[in-house]
Amino acid sequence: MAMRKRERFLQALASQPVDRPAVFSACQHATYEQMEKLGVYWPEAHRNGKAMATLAEGGHTILGLDAVRVPYCQTFEVEALGGTIKDAGREGIPSVATHPYQLGEEPVFPEDFLSQGRIPQLLEAVRILKETVGEEVAVIGGIVGPYTVAVNLVGVPEMMKASFKRPDTVVPFLDLAEKAGTTLAKALIDAGADVICVEDMMASIDMLPPKIYRELAAPYEKKQFSQISVPTIIHICGRLDKVIADLAQTGCTAISVETSVNIAEAREKIAQAGLQVPLIGGVDPVRHLWNGTPVTVHEAVGKAVSDGISLISPGCAVAPSTPTENLSAMVQAAERSI
Repeated sequence: MAMRKRERFLQALASQPVDRPAVFSACQHATYEQMEKLGVYWPEAHRNGKAMATLAEGGHTILGLDAVRVPYCQTFEVEALGGTIKDAGREGIPSVATHPYQLGEEPVFPEDFLSQGRIPQLLEAVRILKETVGEEVAVIGGIVGPYTVAVNLVGVPEMMKASFKRPDTVVPFLDLAEKAGTTLAKALIDAGADVICVEDMMASIDMLPPKIYRELAAPYEKKQFSQISVPTIIHICGRLDKVIADLAQTGCTAISVETSVNIAEAREKIAQAGLQVPLIGGVDPVRHLWNGTPVTVHEAVGKAVSDGISLISPGCAVAPSTPTENLSAMVQAAERSI
């Protein structure tokens, strides 16, 4: 008898036996085709909890994934901390328009943080998902990692330059960022999230040398994970080979990686660190999903399974123009892999 999707996902995340590879998307999985079928669109689904949940349900009802997640962007925390957001309309995701702080200023955590911006709508979306699909699939609440929130607070060039030359000046913003993300994670869990996914994109080794990642990003990720009571996933873009063991030591439950990561070497380094942390990914969101075909998706999933990927997922956010048939092919391929 086939396992229920929620059970399969949580078992796979815990490195427990499953009937077939779990399939989901660690990052956003909304597409234009799902919007048309469900009758709900961006930007409404970025702003309104009911619309947000309805669109996320498509990951289950249309794509057949083992888990669904919200939100679709990485701007909730910075908006709640005083930043302004640029709306991308129906076509895309919100971005940071203005940063709320400059280096040298003293950042302040608002006591009513969970009431700020769109956070109440995000929490409502999770409550709805838990009620509507939560018995069948896992519900993932997404937050932004500490280093990336800190970047959003002061700006990319400012944060990067200071990380190299004046790391002491970024510490107050990392402290604030970690507190904001952890507070949001706990609220998402209270709302019904089974898993928390932390996207710390700007902590990528494509952006930072390993030394700075270890000094300025990893300690705050570790502090954050130590306070989260449910399974956790960390997603960082790029080639993580040089820091994959460091990521495993942050205390996360699993690591979501892009297809550029050497899976065999990553698994070996994690094992050498004495840890059992499953890897997530195997499918390139551009090459296999957006520009590919169901055949290329099946090939990617087959390779991922043979390489030792524990949970099948796009290696980064799904492009909204991705064809439904390619996303559904991930599930079909996983079913045929047993």
